[in-house]
Amino acid sequence: MGSMDDSPPPPRKSSSDTSPVKSMVKVLLLIVTTNILTIYLLSSPSSPSSLNLQSRLLLSNPTTSSISTTTTSLLLDLNATRHLLAAAQIQISELTRRLKLSNSLSESLLSELGRHANNPNTASDDAAQVVAAWPEDIPPELNLAIGPHALPLGYSPNIGSDKLYPPLGLACQHYQEEVFKYMTYETYGECPSDDVFAQRLMLKGCEPLPRRRCRPKSPVGYTQPAPLPESLWSIPSDTSIVWDPYTCKNYTCLVNRNSASGSYDCKDCFDILRGRERARWTFDSGGLDYGIDGVLRTRPEGTVRIGLDLGGGTGTFAARMRERNVTVVTSTMNFDGPFNSFIASRGLVPMHVSIAQRLPFFEGTLDIVHSMHVLSNWIPDTVLEFALFDIYRVLRPGGLFWLDHFFCLGDQLNATYVPMFDRIGFNKLRWNAGRKLDRGIEKNEWYISALLEKPMT
Repeated sequence: MGSMDDSPPPPRKSSSDTSPVKSMVKVLLLIVTTNILTIYLLSSPSSPSSLNLQSRLLLSNPTTSSISTTTTSLLLDLNATRHLLAAAQIQISELTRRLKLSNSLSESLLSELGRHANNPNTASDDAAQVVAAWPEDIPPELNLAIGPHALPLGYSPNIGSDKLYPPLGLACQHYQEEVFKYMTYETYGECPSDDVFAQRLMLKGCEPLPRRRCRPKSPVGYTQPAPLPESLWSIPSDTSIVWDPYTCKNYTCLVNRNSASGSYDCKDCFDILRGRERARWTFDSGGLDYGIDGVLRTRPEGTVRIGLDLGGGTGTFAARMRERNVTVVTSTMNFDGPFNSFIASRGLVPMHVSIAQRLPFFEGTLDIVHSMHVLSNWIPDTVLEFALFDIYRVLRPGGLFWLDHFFCLGDQLNATYVPMFDRIGFNKLRWNAGRKLDRGIEKNEWYISALLEKPMT
């Protein structure tokens, strides 16, 4: 290992990095100097105020010479003073104009200095960085989508920039060919039927996707949804959506999946009129299964009003909460099924985002966050910990995090996940761990259900 003396000196900034700021500082100093000189000139003995004072002294102290001589002298002095006053007035007008101009320049320079202080990179440097991440022959629509775009009104202190960069997932740069395909379409026409392709990009981390200027295909013979509250427990019309991306081509097929062979995500979720889906969260087993009414009773009546259900399937949790006057947004993906469309048909609010994305809510705003199955050991530990802290962030003080059937292996339970939840800082109102036995006891698989509270202080 080399000594500290062997380490290379830190790189020196080039003069081009700071020259705009230095130049503006010099100009600002010049303007300040000009203002000081102006003040000096206006307060000098030759100014109109000092001349008026000299004339008054002259008139109030006549000499002993003859009246005619004094009058002549006074007239000469008055004429000279008049000329000086006229010249001084012209000079004052010019100096006033220059002062206004210099003040305007000062304000502009201060604003520019502030912009450079907050944004050390110049516009050309920023644009070069964006372009460098992509090859030259990118699709025209992608080129427009990634920007940058100059703000019409120039620099905005609200965003600290004079240009706008549309959001685009960092991982999109790692899947450039797929992004190129996604952004190659007929501008102002009908969008390609590429929902599955787009969702795979999202799940790879290319989220958010760039926006597109095309219109998604509309279903033929579209049918209006049922009104609330009927819609909460109704199967929508088959003509309410486009079925192109899915294996099933109608809702009957989706409802009957539970008895069909094969493995599907949330296999019985669409069967909302019978079976397990109809009974979810209506009772408390005293173990892993919590009932909604029991959870709501842990808070003062009426204080649980808005929330989020992470990975909420077809929205049954949100429907149950809606019956109790609680508004819940449901995040879900479309894994070979129109989950988002189905939630919307029930009169509930879907949100098509993956668990890896930062939750689009401001901190301390939600009364409750619920997650069933989606938060489990399939998520990398670091990603999971970030997600849990994000849940903590959006909950208000006293807000509830309902962790519902978190899956893990027995050796992970106390070694990894219990310490992780302790680090987040929730208060434990309930905590239940139980064996998952459907694949055999030898698998050593476990569930955790917990009701956690964000501390009040």
